[in-house]
Amino acid sequence: MASDAGLKDGKVVTRFAPSPTGFLHIGGARTALFNWLFSRHHGGKALLRIEDTDRKRSTQEAIDAILDGLDWLGLEYDEAPVFQSERGSRHVEVAEKLLEAGHAYKCFATPEELEEMRAAQRAAKEPQRYDGRWRHRDPSEAPLGAPFVVRLKAPEDGEASIEDKVQGKVTVRNAELDDYVILRADGTPTYMLAAVVDDHDMGVTHVIRGDDHLNNAFRQLPIYRAMNEIEGDWPDPVYAHVPLIHGQDGAKLSKRHGALGVDTYRDEMGILPEALFNYLLRLGWGHGDKEEITREEAIELFGLDHVGKSPSRFDIKKLENLNGHYIREADDARLAGLVAQRIEGEVDEKLLTEAMPVLKTRAKNLDELAEGAAFLFAKRPLQMTEKAGQLLDDDGKARLAVISERLAAQNDWTIEALEATTKATAEELELGLGKLAQPMRAALTGTTTSPGIFDVLVLLGREEALARIDAQAASAG
Repeated sequence: MASDAGLKDGKVVTRFAPSPTGFLHIGGARTALFNWLFSRHHGGKALLRIEDTDRKRSTQEAIDAILDGLDWLGLEYDEAPVFQSERGSRHVEVAEKLLEAGHAYKCFATPEELEEMRAAQRAAKEPQRYDGRWRHRDPSEAPLGAPFVVRLKAPEDGEASIEDKVQGKVTVRNAELDDYVILRADGTPTYMLAAVVDDHDMGVTHVIRGDDHLNNAFRQLPIYRAMNEIEGDWPDPVYAHVPLIHGQDGAKLSKRHGALGVDTYRDEMGILPEALFNYLLRLGWGHGDKEEITREEAIELFGLDHVGKSPSRFDIKKLENLNGHYIREADDARLAGLVAQRIEGEVDEKLLTEAMPVLKTRAKNLDELAEGAAFLFAKRPLQMTEKAGQLLDDDGKARLAVISERLAAQNDWTIEALEATTKATAEELELGLGKLAQPMRAALTGTTTSPGIFDVLVLLGREEALARIDAQAASAG
């Protein structure tokens, strides 16, 4: 097992733990990918936990979107998802064990008292944290039946260090931490407790997440260590805190930079899953100068030792260029099926598949492919773009009449034969080939951009191609 596994024996187990309060955004998708690749590289297990304890904000729609996005990226998990909301009794059980063993205590401070405490801290320009006022008091001092929360008794002296697999050694003075709440007054567990209990119970060995959670590691470790003292077999996980993604301008990633849901890249931007997979992999991780990395190569090569310490920058143009590469590599029938959904009206997928080799040479997304393919299924009379219409002046239409006559006499409807006939006609008219091909393209496609004109003639077929040329030539005068 590679050095970054951090285990002497046993299997690596990672988890991705999104909160279903919205879509699967780019940062979350990359975290999911890094966890999945690390476990696959080490022959371990990749698990999924839905942290849905915030019942007001968690929705089934968001859960479905997250699961759909992960499935689209090809991140399959080794067990059914764990729903944190279903594990409340287990979280409470651990909190009660901490309470019984003296690693946690009941705090009867009222909301008003806590606000007074914070106001005094603000006035003194001190960090706002709980001052431990009930840490050493006996619960009997509280009024009978008074509501309380349960707080973890965090270490007060010394310091704690983490050998983070991305950040290196990180040390925090224990005095900077406070006794945070692990059970609310209504008896429900907080995220900090629930995440630790779930990670332990799921056998998670490596916690790989964004570096905005780095402080949480120091708050969560005391739970592991207290429970290890109580029960044993509660080892610290290996931590790897990955720098967040920034926009091209260096600012925190936002919607204007591309911090959108994975479904938006798929549905609205026409990105292929293998392209997004590859791009997310290269956001903060690298292997030399290699840009295009297959799923199999990624599993073989991935390790935490090549995750950078600096924030990576999201570049939509790089994603689109990479997507263009994967479009050119993609199976034509598969592309035709995806593109057909983006074209209005009836679509002949067989014809679309035949057209893919010439359509996909320059396309950077599925919408560009659909736009490029639209001429195949357009109904006569074709709608002309403004530029295409300008090519069909009287001179252009006169040239169409001539080429129509020559093509109608053409028995061999192949690229080579059509090219020879068109070139011969251009010479006959004493024109450069472009002067003839441009009005032909306008008449055949309604646009000024398309695959090669001879490819267009062959794809449309003799009957339809001549009908389109004749329709424009007939209006000359």
